[in-house]
Amino acid sequence: MADLRSKFMNVYSVLKSELLEDPAFEFTDTSRQWVEQMLDYNVPGGKLNRGLSVIDSYQLLQHGRKLTEDEIFLASALGWCIEWLQAFFLVLDDMMDGSHTRRGQPCWFRLPKVGLIAANDGVLLRNHIPRILKKHFRQKPYYVDLLDLFNEVEFQTASGQMIDLITTIDGEKDLSKYSLAIHRRIVQYKTAYYSFYLSVACALLMSGEELDKHVDVKNLLIDMGIYFQVQDDYLDCFGDPETIGKIGTDIEDFKCSWLVVKALELSNEEQKKTLHENYGNPDPAKVAKVKALYKELDLQGVFAEYERLSYEKLMSSIEAHPSKAVQEVLKSFLGKIYKRLK
Repeated sequence: MADLRSKFMNVYSVLKSELLEDPAFEFTDTSRQWVEQMLDYNVPGGKLNRGLSVIDSYQLLQHGRKLTEDEIFLASALGWCIEWLQAFFLVLDDMMDGSHTRRGQPCWFRLPKVGLIAANDGVLLRNHIPRILKKHFRQKPYYVDLLDLFNEVEFQTASGQMIDLITTIDGEKDLSKYSLAIHRRIVQYKTAYYSFYLSVACALLMSGEELDKHVDVKNLLIDMGIYFQVQDDYLDCFGDPETIGKIGTDIEDFKCSWLVVKALELSNEEQKKTLHENYGNPDPAKVAKVKALYKELDLQGVFAEYERLSYEKLMSSIEAHPSKAVQEVLKSFLGKIYKRLK
């Protein structure tokens, strides 16, 4: 895995060099330096799970045979396109949310020299994806399908972000808007398509498969993405900040979290009143009241049961799939997230 990771990082360096020499634009030393710094700051800093999953999934779809250097390069390039997409979303997300840190460093737009230039940097990140695809996949029979896939997933993610933003408009704090159905819609569009489906869809296209014939795989991965986000919501409140690497603020930020939705569902009138009065307020005493209510409602137990049932349901759906190779891909995804602590 360490070897694969270093090969993957080498591909980043190749793609970055190509973008900095793109013949469609005459770079000056200053603009080339800006783009290089912007890329190094925003693209390779995360866990890289989404990108590496393209290579893992492609390998499993090839029934574990040894991949050629060219196949590893192409699967890595697609993996990096997903990481570029993620960087584009995060740079703009952080501006919209007024965030301060990302991946243990100040958000890009918080750097004194950057500020609102970050909005254009986000647009640039988005535009690098078709440049990479054109250079390395133009002659492939699945080139148009790749362009279509990235465009569609970007549209779905941006639309999910919109539902999230308009559901939590400042000054309109109304918990009665929140429900499991709304939570599911936000998560499905904002997270599941690009975090779970996209990696496998890239690997399927590289394997010569038609995505229209794998709608069942898409639906399974969306369900897995929703389960992943519910875990995230749970860890935001009950996880160890040392382990997850951040201090959760969903309660303070009035987030449409699975926990608050479940709490509303399980509360009596008195408990609902406590939620309405205290949720979405940065006052530590009010946050403590919400957390105390979560404990009173045994949301830890409710989550443990949700996790057990989700895992059983996902496993039985995976094992019903006719292709053993596809089963392996889906099981590897589920294995990475089941009972995770961060």
